[in-house]
Amino acid sequence: MRRRLATFLSLALVLPMAAGCGEGAAPLAPAAKTPGAQPDPGYYIAPRVTDVRGANGRLSLVGEAPAGSRVRLATPEGEAQFAEADAKGAWSLSLPTSAQARIYGLSATVEGRAVQSEGYVLITPTGEPVLLRAGAGALRHGTGASGVDAVDIDREGGAVVSGRAPAGAALSVHIDGRKFGEGRAGQDGRYALALTQQPLTPGRHQIDVFGDATENPVMIDATPAPALSQGPFRAASVDAGLRVDWMTPGGGAQSTILLK
Repeated sequence: MRRRLATFLSLALVLPMAAGCGEGAAPLAPAAKTPGAQPDPGYYIAPRVTDVRGANGRLSLVGEAPAGSRVRLATPEGEAQFAEADAKGAWSLSLPTSAQARIYGLSATVEGRAVQSEGYVLITPTGEPVLLRAGAGALRHGTGASGVDAVDIDREGGAVVSGRAPAGAALSVHIDGRKFGEGRAGQDGRYALALTQQPLTPGRHQIDVFGDATENPVMIDATPAPALSQGPFRAASVDAGLRVDWMTPGGGAQSTILLK
């Protein structure tokens, strides 16, 4: 079991973390793109799930990967399914429906090179695909409360609030009435705001995201997760939505609260 878990953990990319913020904390800001720069010819897009469709007790996972690659979706126990990406990089896999949340490692092999997903793929009991990213905010296919999709917290209180807002909107995140961070939504309307002022303390907190045409109050419980003794993740319904406590590739613990 330990060997299988180590193999599974190696399937997700460990994202950079901000110094001093502890395991699972927010990453440093990405480097700015150079106008007119050409992509690295040796670069391959990371495989990802773009949609899940349900019918007749089955879920069809649809995704993107390097064109012509072999896609691998694996459970923590080592059970794997494979798909071939077509000439446009499209692929699909079928899974049974389940009343329990499930987690997978996703990778693709092209020209003898393994390309990892940017995180773990979580399939919620409702069939929603979520990308769990170490040290960063979760990426949801669905939407959360008032545009706030998720809150990610590590054991030291480092936290990221992620969601959706008008493209380019200036945003600030407040905890219990105090400003804790700020940033902007991307051109795709997604944002991930790191709490930079101080760690999030255990217990219940009101989180507000303010910005252009945006005001998003949500309540969460930031109590640290108990030790993961029965596997690499644990999912449970909470007042705010679905809480997932999971083990990062570096062996730390991160909690993702997917808001209703």
